[in-house]
Amino acid sequence: MTEWAHPAGPFLVGATLVALAPGHVRRILLVVVPVVALVLAAALPGAGEATGVAMGQAVSVRVDALGRVFALIFALFGGLGALYGLATPRPRLHAAAFVATGAAIGIALAGDWLTFYLFWETLALASFVLVVDGGTPRATGAALGYLLVHLTGGALLLTGLVWHRATGGTGLVGPLPVSGPGFLILAAFAVNAAMPPLHAWLTDAYPESSPAGSVFLSAFATKSAVYALARVFAGVDGLVWAGVGMALYGVVFAVLENNIRRLLGYHIVSQVGYMVAGVGLGTPLAISGAAAHAFCHILYKGLLFMGAGAVVHATGRGRLTDLGGLGPRMPATFALYMVGALSISGAPLLNGFVSKSLVVAAAEAEHRWGVAALLTLAGVGTFLSVGLKLPALTFGGPDRGLRPAALPGPMVLAMVLTAGLCLALGIAPGLLYRLLPFPVAWSPYTPDHVVGALQLLVGTALGFLLLRARLAGKRTVTLDADRIYRAVGRWIAQEAGGAAARAADRLEAAVVALADGSPGRSRAAVGGPVGYPLLLAVAVLGLALALLAG
Repeated sequence: MTEWAHPAGPFLVGATLVALAPGHVRRILLVVVPVVALVLAAALPGAGEATGVAMGQAVSVRVDALGRVFALIFALFGGLGALYGLATPRPRLHAAAFVATGAAIGIALAGDWLTFYLFWETLALASFVLVVDGGTPRATGAALGYLLVHLTGGALLLTGLVWHRATGGTGLVGPLPVSGPGFLILAAFAVNAAMPPLHAWLTDAYPESSPAGSVFLSAFATKSAVYALARVFAGVDGLVWAGVGMALYGVVFAVLENNIRRLLGYHIVSQVGYMVAGVGLGTPLAISGAAAHAFCHILYKGLLFMGAGAVVHATGRGRLTDLGGLGPRMPATFALYMVGALSISGAPLLNGFVSKSLVVAAAEAEHRWGVAALLTLAGVGTFLSVGLKLPALTFGGPDRGLRPAALPGPMVLAMVLTAGLCLALGIAPGLLYRLLPFPVAWSPYTPDHVVGALQLLVGTALGFLLLRARLAGKRTVTLDADRIYRAVGRWIAQEAGGAAARAADRLEAAVVALADGSPGRSRAAVGGPVGYPLLLAVAVLGLALALLAG
């Protein structure tokens, strides 16, 4: 492979072109660029490396089975997302989406830490623009919070990398111990993986983007972090329980949520938990299961965000309490959404059934029965909220007199293609297995497993029917863990800000006194507070970054 065959190239070059091209040319580019990138990704060899020099540092592109599967799904979904947003006439959206897609592919194929870091930060900046694309004050606020958190994660990553290299560590991306610089790097990955309590950037930001923007956001940041964890920290046992905690935490808050896209955001946290647990188990089956679940999750979660985005696009509403009775008026959206809902719930014949089963089977193979049981339990909450509550209250329920606008053809076509892929990988799991980093001989379609999955779905449905009145959407604001560190951040900003101001005043007075030899000269005698605003701003910003008070 040469540098020119890098599948990120078409997206990164295409970002500039779609930003400058007139409307009809832009639409052509939105189709052609992803196709070219997907062809390049599919043509990647099973193993290979290309090296060069940038900024005086050796850089490399590395291809292996783990990086290849992530690069392939990133390129594929970049095309599906571009098709979904084809009718959106905003160059900013498409340029940012292409940059995000290219950066995610770059992360998956980075052979050295410098390349990895540059693509990591590029993805954060592109995602910030995607959130801003929501075009509302709430979107801008959420985007700034997103940027603050991810710059903090980037600072942790950079500090860890500098420390790693300063102590003689290799410049190549590879396994690290969870100590010293490795701990900082792991913390940076945890931020992007949305591990509670560092997850609120996701559930705050994704619902505020535009419908097309949130589709792209659902795919890249967290799955890039899963790839990074699998590359660097596979087999770290603490990740097993972190993943289990994510799986359960996400479903609990999803059941309580009223905003349909925030509800789906909580399920990103939950589903990424399965992947993180698989990485922590660290066996060949578990790593393949984590990669398979990331691949399938990008498809079915993207489909769910496409369906929810279609509702927002057609009605202008995004809360369960404002929706209802849309099934007869949006039957195609309802049917396609349910493909994604059944996929994430692990229904047989769909891709989520295959990939989620691999992670649970890997836990069982290692006799981690508690892990397997808790991951299975999380599936109950998944079907309850995504497969039953959301569609029942959005597409069913009382008719609220909504008259949804017609959906653009490309938006519907993108949902059809994504649903078809979910179905194809569920019916023929061998198509997925051949892409995975390690050979997989496990079959999900055994009588016991199929019957068990169906029993779980039917039992959950019966429970929903009995408790439907209590699970109905309510006009509430969910108080999540971020409220704690937001409050602490505000308190420190207020208290420490005053302390910093007083310290700055004393420092300034001392410097002035030393300069003119008048120890008793007052601050008022020298005019204004020279440097005080800057010192205060730096102090408050540093504290805010440290506490993620976004």
